[in-house]
Amino acid sequence: MNIEDFEDILYDKEDNGICTITLNKAERRNAVSYLTFLEMFTAINDMENDEKARVLIITGNPEGNAFSSGGFFEPDFFKKVHKEVRAEIDLMDIAQKKLCMRLWTFYKPVIVAINGLAIGGAITMPLSGADLIYMAEDAWLGFYFGKRAIIPEFGANFILPFLIGFQKAKEICFFGEEISAQKAYELGLVNKVLPKEQLIPYAREQALKLIPPNGPSLSIKLMKKTMHAYFIPILEQTLDLENKGLRKTFRSKDFMESMNALKEKHEPHFIGR
Repeated sequence: MNIEDFEDILYDKEDNGICTITLNKAERRNAVSYLTFLEMFTAINDMENDEKARVLIITGNPEGNAFSSGGFFEPDFFKKVHKEVRAEIDLMDIAQKKLCMRLWTFYKPVIVAINGLAIGGAITMPLSGADLIYMAEDAWLGFYFGKRAIIPEFGANFILPFLIGFQKAKEICFFGEEISAQKAYELGLVNKVLPKEQLIPYAREQALKLIPPNGPSLSIKLMKKTMHAYFIPILEQTLDLENKGLRKTFRSKDFMESMNALKEKHEPHFIGR
């Protein structure tokens, strides 16, 4: 894939070293698809190969009234993707191991600015891929995995307990909790909560602090690399288990019931199969 062919994201590179990925599907509340994740993977590779690219900021198109509403599912979606691009997408990689490991081994700083609701993969992706997460005070996180009869992806089955402990991680995922910005901060999931109008300016201000002459980019890169090194095999193993679990849950009657309940706007009635 070429960066000129992006459809789901906007990718902007500035002379000061700040690069920005904007989830850019406002008509579907910036919901993410396999194509979105492939475009992000391609943009990150482009940054990796560009010495002038220093810091990445990820946010959502504000016209979507969301950072991202989570996974985008449409029966004929894949057929609409160009044949050459389809060849780069592994539909069996439901947990997004390819992008998750690319983010984990991408040693330039990544800042995520959550400017609205973030559901499912829209929060597990930042938890595994961001070094710093800033959140608008009216935004919230939706860990709807239990309600959807599936399991988390993007390595969150390792990352979330590591960040907040097993009991709280299980509680959030088992019951499909919604987490306010303030609660996310108190749990240690995000670094700072700000008024919405201050979110992007603050993220950019912090990004500039990581770029020479303000920040020692070499030592920051090596700090990140060293911190992440031990956990590479753990994360890889977790992602493999997530893919196995997701394939099983997506075939389950409980998952189908959760989808029907969502469509028909009623509580699901699970049977445990």
